[in-house]
Amino acid sequence: MVSMMGHGEVETMATGVRTRLDWVDVAKGISILLVVMMHSAFGVGADTGGTGVLHWIIAFATPFRMPEFFLISGLFLSQVIGRDWLRYADRRVVHYLYFYALWAVIHIVFKEALVARDPALAANSLLLALVQPYGVLWFIYMLAVFSAAAKLLHQLRVPHWLALLAGAVLQIASVNTGSYILDYFAAYFVYFYAGYAFAPMIIGLADAAQARLGLALLGLLGWALLNAGLVFGGGFRLLPDHVEMGFAALPGLHLVLALLGSAALCVSAALLSKLSAMAWLRWLGAHSLVVYLAFALPMGITRTVLMATGAITDTSLISIAVMAAAVIGPLLLLALVKLTGQGRFLFARPDWAHLPGTRQPAGARPAPAE
Repeated sequence: MVSMMGHGEVETMATGVRTRLDWVDVAKGISILLVVMMHSAFGVGADTGGTGVLHWIIAFATPFRMPEFFLISGLFLSQVIGRDWLRYADRRVVHYLYFYALWAVIHIVFKEALVARDPALAANSLLLALVQPYGVLWFIYMLAVFSAAAKLLHQLRVPHWLALLAGAVLQIASVNTGSYILDYFAAYFVYFYAGYAFAPMIIGLADAAQARLGLALLGLLGWALLNAGLVFGGGFRLLPDHVEMGFAALPGLHLVLALLGSAALCVSAALLSKLSAMAWLRWLGAHSLVVYLAFALPMGITRTVLMATGAITDTSLISIAVMAAAVIGPLLLLALVKLTGQGRFLFARPDWAHLPGTRQPAGARPAPAE
């Protein structure tokens, strides 16, 4: 089965890295909750015309919500980037493209061919999805693109500082070409590469936070106040289906807050990982790709049913119910797949989806997504 960042690092890193992977899983758990929360809240908000408590949480997290997901995804890239192109592409490019293609077909067929009963629209969307990342799955698509770009930069021996500078310039430029691939690359590649380039510093920061609890909590408090002040001040608007940040939206400052917020989330995850009560969050993070791939369908169905029945009218309560269904639904599907042994291709790449010569021997530990 798959996870957003698997446990392959255990086999290649020194003994003792288990603690680090624990906090990384917690960070991924927080990340996927924020992603599902945003889509749930904004979807409900668009239907009700109102805002709820989840809207405010998402507003606070807006500067770092997606940047930290990409940063964490690049954290262990150094463990595989030195491999030959074939093995690297199989693990870091083809892997993501397989799940993107599979679930794009599932989403499009369900939403447009079955629900909307528009086969022509579905056929057009399937073709467009090849070059224009589809719906919420754009993140999976861009992980493949970012991984390929990072490998190319490594092959060309481009220094980290130059790659980061170019990425920062692209992010600050607010590129808007209409091509999702180009626009998302400009907006988020710097964070993926920062996770790769600054991995030792990020891991060291997490270790230091666990060793100095009081100082870590004080730092988090200071960051939270700064982030809140810049997000909610200076023209902030909270709308039913999106957030307009205040000072935090300014070019350059947005980049800084995204990096600070990503670091703060890593510190928070490091502290939470020491609590046995957070085992569920660590488990969720280890299965974050499962949730990301499949959450949109139960989310949309639950929202439609609740809005149609009128059983709940409060925007906050509807949003929370929709979010819960969106998180639990994919995990129930995963449990069903494990129980029956049917549908493993939904969350684990079959042999045919590997590049020739890269499949591990039978009995070897499968390489999960990173």
